[in-house]
Amino acid sequence: MAMFNSRRIESALLEAKLITEKELSSVLDEHRKTGKRIGRLLVEKGIISEEKLLTIMEEELNIPQVNLDQYRINPADANSIPAEMAIRHRVIPIASKDGLVTLAMADPLDLAAVDDVAMVTGAEVNPVAARESTVNYLLTQLYSIEEPTGQGVSARNVKIPEGSSSGHVPGHSRQKVDDAPVVRMVNSLIERAIEEGASDIHLEPSDEKLRIRIRLDGVLHDITAPPKHTRANIVSRVKIMANLDIAERRLPQDGNIEWKGAREGISLRVSTLPTVHGEKVVIRILEKEKIILPLEKLGFSKGNYQTFLRLLLNHYGLVLVTGPTGCGKTTTLYSALHYLNRPHDNIITVEDPVEYRLKGVNQVQVNRRINHNFANALRSILRQDPNIIMVGEIRDLETAKITTQAAFTGHLVLSTLHTNNAAGAVTRLTDMGLAEYLVTASLMGVVAQRLVRKICSHCIEAYIPGEKEKYLYQSFFQKDPPRKLMRGVKCKRCNNTGYRGRTAIHEIFVLNEELQELILRKSTAEILQKKAVEQGMVPLVQDGLRCVEAGQTTVDEIIRTTFNSISGSGFPDDGSGITQILGLGRD
Repeated sequence: MAMFNSRRIESALLEAKLITEKELSSVLDEHRKTGKRIGRLLVEKGIISEEKLLTIMEEELNIPQVNLDQYRINPADANSIPAEMAIRHRVIPIASKDGLVTLAMADPLDLAAVDDVAMVTGAEVNPVAARESTVNYLLTQLYSIEEPTGQGVSARNVKIPEGSSSGHVPGHSRQKVDDAPVVRMVNSLIERAIEEGASDIHLEPSDEKLRIRIRLDGVLHDITAPPKHTRANIVSRVKIMANLDIAERRLPQDGNIEWKGAREGISLRVSTLPTVHGEKVVIRILEKEKIILPLEKLGFSKGNYQTFLRLLLNHYGLVLVTGPTGCGKTTTLYSALHYLNRPHDNIITVEDPVEYRLKGVNQVQVNRRINHNFANALRSILRQDPNIIMVGEIRDLETAKITTQAAFTGHLVLSTLHTNNAAGAVTRLTDMGLAEYLVTASLMGVVAQRLVRKICSHCIEAYIPGEKEKYLYQSFFQKDPPRKLMRGVKCKRCNNTGYRGRTAIHEIFVLNEELQELILRKSTAEILQKKAVEQGMVPLVQDGLRCVEAGQTTVDEIIRTTFNSISGSGFPDDGSGITQILGLGRD
C-alpha cells in the first residue's frame, strides 16, 4: 500500500489564496480535455511557479521535496521498474530499503503512478517531489542512453521540445549525433538550466567523465554527470544545434541557437574550446526578460540612478560601463539603449556577438574572418548618420581612437571596458596609447558595477556578528556594524547556499574640470578615484554597504565581489593581515 496524502492540491492552493476559483475552473477544464497534469498546467499558465508548487506540496500536503543532484542513484533501484513506466509517469526510484521504495516524482499527487510502482515492486511507495526539469534530465540518462553493449531502452514517450539545429555534416555522422536519446538528453539539460534560472551551462571533459555544471547566481554548481561513453555525442549534438563544424576539434568555435522550448524569448550562445581531454563547451543562456530591464530595476541607488540618467540624456560624449566578465555590463547597456530608443533617433550598435535583437535598433555583428572588426565596423557606422552608437567593447587603440572621435563630434557613444573600478577606465584607455586630451574631450562618465547575490527570502534570519566579522565590517566599511545583520541559513529553495537572485552595486565616475586637469597631468587611477570620492562619488564598497544595511546581502558577499576594486576607495592598506583573514591573496 502506498504512503499517500489524500488531500488535493487544489484545496491547498485555494486556502493559501494562490489561485482563484475562476483560474482553478479553467485549469480543471483543460486538464479534463488534454489529460495534462494539474500542476504542470498551473506552471505553464504562469499562475504559480514550480518552486512555489513544490513548497505547497511540502508544507501543506507533507510531501517532501528532494534535490536529485545530491543523490547517487543505484541502477538496481532505477531498474526496479520498467523504463516505459518510469518515462510515462515521470518517476525515478531513488532508494529502496526494508520493503519501502522512495519514488522521486514530477507529480507526487499522481495516485495511479504510485499504485503502478507499488504493484510492480511489491513494496510500499513513499512519493517525494522533484523539479520536473531535473526528473526529465535524469530519465534521459537512466533509461534513454544506449549502453556500449547496445542494451538500453528508448524513451519514446519523452516529449521535450527541441532546439533548432542546422549545419551540413556527413550522413553517417548526422545519424549518430541525431540519435534520439542524445537529442532528448541535450534538450532536457537545456530545459532544466532554463527552468532553474541558470546563466551558463559548462560541459567539461576529463579522463573519467563529462563534468556538467550550471551557473546559478554567478556561482557554478555540479549536476549529475552522464555516462562517459556519451561525451562525444553530447558535444557533437550541441555543435550541430549551433551550426558549428563537428569535424573541427582543434580550433575554438562560436555559434548561436534560437531555442524553441517551453519558454519564449530564449537564445543560446555556444562557445567551444579544445582542451587536452576534448572540447569544452559553454552555453550562455540569454533571456530577453533578464537582458532588457527598466533602468530603475538595475539596482541603482537613488543618487546613482539620477546621475546615470543625466549621462544618458547628453547628446554627445562617451559613457563607459566597466567591470569583470559576468558583472552585468551587457544588461546595463541593452537597458540603456531600450530607454534611449526613440523614433527620431538613429541607433546603431556593433557587437561581438549580438546577444539579443532590439526592435528599432540597427545591430552590426563583428566578423573577424572577413576582417570586419570593431574599428572597421565603426568607420562604416559613422557614415550612416547615427545619433547613438553602442560599441560592444573597446579592445584596442584603433577602436578607442574612433570611439572617442565619434564621441566628441556629436554622437552619444556607449561602450564597455574590463577594469576593477571606474577611475581605472581612464588609465586603461591611456595605457592603450590614447592621448590624454582625447580622453578628457570625449569621456563624460564611467559606471563600474558588480553583481552581488541576495539573501534567500525563504531562509533569511537576523544574527549578532562575531568578533572576526565585526573587524571585517570596520575595516571594509570604516564604521561599526549594527547590532544585528542578516544572513541566509540555507534551505532547499536556495540549493543550500543562503542566497537566491542577484542585484547590482555601482560607482559612477563623472568627469569635471578638476578631474580633467588631473588626467592631463597623467595622474594615476588611485589619485583620480580618491579625488572623485572627495567630490561625492560613492565607491562600490560603500554602495555595497547600502545593500548590507538594507538586509539584501551579506558582508561576505560584498567582500567577495569588491575586494579587487578597493584601491583608492578609502580601504586601509596597513598590512594588518586583512588578506589572510579573508582568505584572499594579492595578485
